[in-house]
Amino acid sequence: MNTLWSRRSASRLAAGCLGIALATGLGLATGSKPAAAAGLSSLTDADAAAGLKQALRQGIGHAVDRLGVAGGFLDNPAVKIPLPPKLAKAEGVMRMVGLGDQADALVVAMNRAAEAAVPESKALLEKALSQMTVADAKQILTGGDDAATQYFRRVTYKPLAAKFAPIVADETRKVHLTQTYDAVAAKGVALGVLKPEDSTLEAYVTGKTLDGLYLMMAEEERAIRKDPLGQASSLLRKVFGAAH
Repeated sequence: MNTLWSRRSASRLAAGCLGIALATGLGLATGSKPAAAAGLSSLTDADAAAGLKQALRQGIGHAVDRLGVAGGFLDNPAVKIPLPPKLAKAEGVMRMVGLGDQADALVVAMNRAAEAAVPESKALLEKALSQMTVADAKQILTGGDDAATQYFRRVTYKPLAAKFAPIVADETRKVHLTQTYDAVAAKGVALGVLKPEDSTLEAYVTGKTLDGLYLMMAEEERAIRKDPLGQASSLLRKVFGAAH
């Protein structure tokens, strides 16, 4: 079977120009050297795909676990969902007229909805992973800093949005978010800063949830590409042409 990468490509990988996306503590061992030609010649397409998928599978689990818990969004400034932009512009005025508590409740509820939705993404992300082709794998490994994240965004955004929407709706109903939002939005309309049709809360929260998920995945990807010389399973060492 033909190897997936040439010696030159493997050398670039081992040098740290490329890396495995979404891995949690995966990479090459510090101080490792490029593998011998014999090792590279034994690298099959199956090895390469399996190694990449192993890293991505663990990375998916890590990202989902970090976000899909209480505080996963609310306590993380990088992904915390704020008030919709046009409401945010009027937040000071809303607080002045006694709507501060409702604005705060709205932010909490939106983030709780996101935290409830994220765990449902794992199955779809893993399905996308299982359908990854050799060509996809090569593009990811030789792509930019967020090549894997972009792959998942491209193939999972729409199905995840469809899956998240009813979960967001259910969670918002549990915490009376619809009533809270309607009250805040009504004041926004009264103040002339918001048109009801300008913001659909369910779509807004769903989109922000997806943005947060992909952002977390991209952070993992950039970290492993920046420092791929950390730790690795024997299979990943083989994939990246590193000697034990």
